[in-house]
Amino acid sequence: MRKRRIMTIAAIGAVGALALSGCASDGAGGTIELGGGGGNTGGGGDKGTITLGFLPSWTDGLSTAYLLQDQLEKIGYDVELKTLTEAGPLYTGLAQGDVDLFPSAWPEVTHAEYMETYGASIEDLGTYYDNARLTIAVPEYSELTSIEDLAGADLGGKIYGIEPGAGLTAQTQKMLPAYGLDSEYELVTSSTAAMLTELKSATEKQEDIVVTLWRPFWANDAFPVKDLEDPKGAMGTAEGLHFLGTKGFAEEFPEAAELIEQIKLDDEQYGALEDLVVNEYGEGEEADAVDEWLKEYGDQFEWVVSS
Repeated sequence: MRKRRIMTIAAIGAVGALALSGCASDGAGGTIELGGGGGNTGGGGDKGTITLGFLPSWTDGLSTAYLLQDQLEKIGYDVELKTLTEAGPLYTGLAQGDVDLFPSAWPEVTHAEYMETYGASIEDLGTYYDNARLTIAVPEYSELTSIEDLAGADLGGKIYGIEPGAGLTAQTQKMLPAYGLDSEYELVTSSTAAMLTELKSATEKQEDIVVTLWRPFWANDAFPVKDLEDPKGAMGTAEGLHFLGTKGFAEEFPEAAELIEQIKLDDEQYGALEDLVVNEYGEGEEADAVDEWLKEYGDQFEWVVSS
């Protein structure tokens, strides 16, 4: 295995730059222009081409995108990767058929509003992880233990979030009035990369900061952070991470749908995949990361295609 290298802020910025290759007009009936992807080249693609759309700054989707590309190409599909920067355009593209497959969706809670809008044109292909959750986090050295403790705390009146269109952003905006924090705190949104930059800077200086995070996510282990308790449940309950397809996906790509439905990951397996793709290998070497993961974990799954 390669020498471990935790993602630097420079690498995070590169991921953010990659995300900019996708641009779109949001909302129902909008059109999208998708940026290029990359990764493995397939073994013939005689069963057709599957367009897989994901947000590279959201590393759950980044990791599973390359895992799916590897497995689907091994059973005879061509896989074309398309990157976007926001969940809304991705759901629009999925509903319109411009994207065939979304490799890591949060449709139960985080993306519930998108499913209400586009769900009739989307197929649920299965849940691969069943304990995802949205969190509000602070450094481990902070004395705060609960979201309730944010009231009156000397934190500059800011909570650092991610992309404005993210489901996590919408849920955090609902959380603020639930705890009476909406007049005291501003949710600062821009990008996942920018949030992580702020988190890295603050923790290196042992300063206080509040950020929006989620689990599973590699940053929970890479940075000294802890989740604040959420006694009101305002950040939502645990939910599953799903593979979503455009309507008619299973009929058009039956073998792909059958393979995808079998994929299930536990905490260790998922964590190892994300760590390899994001931290140990990084941009441009995702296929090698998947190969490394398959060497260690492939024998645990009936669905894994080895060649």
